[in-house]
Amino acid sequence: MKLAYYPGCVAQESGKELDLATRWVCRKLSIELVDFPNFSCCGSGFIDEANPTLNTAINARNLAIAEKAGLEILTVCSTCQGMLTLANVRLKDPAVRAKVDGALAPIGYQYRGTTGVTHLLKILVERVGPKALEAQVVRPLKGLKVGAFYGCHLLRPQNEVGSESAEEPHQFEDLIAALGAEPVLYRGRVMCCGFPALFVKEASANRIAAHQIDDARAHGAHAIATPCPLCHISLDTFQPKAAKEVGHALDLPILHLPQLVGLALGAGPAELGLPRHMVDPGPALARIGAVAVPT
Repeated sequence: MKLAYYPGCVAQESGKELDLATRWVCRKLSIELVDFPNFSCCGSGFIDEANPTLNTAINARNLAIAEKAGLEILTVCSTCQGMLTLANVRLKDPAVRAKVDGALAPIGYQYRGTTGVTHLLKILVERVGPKALEAQVVRPLKGLKVGAFYGCHLLRPQNEVGSESAEEPHQFEDLIAALGAEPVLYRGRVMCCGFPALFVKEASANRIAAHQIDDARAHGAHAIATPCPLCHISLDTFQPKAAKEVGHALDLPILHLPQLVGLALGAGPAELGLPRHMVDPGPALARIGAVAVPT
């Protein structure tokens, strides 16, 4: 596979471990990632709330860049996946298309609507396939119970993003099982992490994150894995604040999707950027015989 790599903003800055792990896993699976430094932010929903047409135009430009190269876009962020997919849907409206074409023409881009957008999770499950992935596992994650945390924009709105189910998805759990771990089913796996409210109502956002973490722990999870770096920020980076907000320890490691895959395929914790995490993943790593990350 050869794909236009759209890392999103977080994976290039505060969440560089996501980019590191993605590149490791894709090299291992012979997925060629083509970089486009001129990709811009997807708007993360914030621009969309203020000006939907502007946000659609921003993402039409991103789509046009990949389209010109004849490549499908690979995302590693649920929110980027949602915004880029939503742009493709909106641009089917002739009125929206006319406005966006007018915005793109002066900067030399043309959107044709021929480029798809696919998240790494779907690439792993639908194209590589659980059985083929399982065949490459060299460090089975046996003994590790993992709660998937999908992220809102990967699931909803279902009719626009094309998710398998907004309420009862199973692709991530299928992947977790293929890696040898035990998937943990809990209600919070399809709920919001609180990130959209984090910068306007931090206390409320942290309580939301704590609730989802507590839910996963109550169902036996040793770790949570997420395909969204914004969810990772809420659940890992802000976990100490979330714990203070609810008045009890949380102490649940949060892994990026490609980190979980990379561990099963034989990567070391440092190769996957695990030492960068706020919450020590050492106890979870010990369960699979991986070297603990220094704290």
